[in-house]
Amino acid sequence: MLKLHFAPNSRAGRIVWLLEELELPYELNRMDFHPKDLKSDEHRARHPLGRVPVLEDGDISIYESGAIVDYVLERHKNGGLKPATDEPEFPLYLQWFHYCEGMVMPPVNTIVVQTLLLPQEKRDETVLAQAQRLLAKSLAPVDAALAGKDYLIGDFSGADIMLGHASFMSNRLGCVADEMANLKGYVSRVEQRPAFQKAMSS
Repeated sequence: MLKLHFAPNSRAGRIVWLLEELELPYELNRMDFHPKDLKSDEHRARHPLGRVPVLEDGDISIYESGAIVDYVLERHKNGGLKPATDEPEFPLYLQWFHYCEGMVMPPVNTIVVQTLLLPQEKRDETVLAQAQRLLAKSLAPVDAALAGKDYLIGDFSGADIMLGHASFMSNRLGCVADEMANLKGYVSRVEQRPAFQKAMSS
């Protein structure tokens, strides 16, 4: 059985969501998002930086959320969530799948650090404002791409697991402007998916 090492309010939520969408059996090792759990010797043996998610599949152990999504869809995809390489949607699938970590999550990370993780006296309003502007610029192409679509490539896919989760986080941080109506609607559709709701309550 798949075993997922998980902490709430982290990228690991993507993987719970994926496993729920695919209706795959899994075991969840829920840890606190705190150094006492994540930086423990036990967890550093799973991930050298003490981060989540980490997925174990028998003798295989793999970290990095995008790599885990790709791995699960190739080894355990249960019939869906990824177009075939010869389908016209495949290039867009790859683009949005990787756009998430390449463009959206770096400023999200900075915003989280500057608003939630650092003590008040160490926060930098200039750094925060720069990250918020960069995130807005990064989300604009996503909003445009969603015009007339429910999901990024039309049908729900692994790209939505990646970028849908990142869009949800961006919205929760107050960084999806009301003018981005396509993206607002997309986040709402993501939030309404039963598998997403279960993942976020894990």
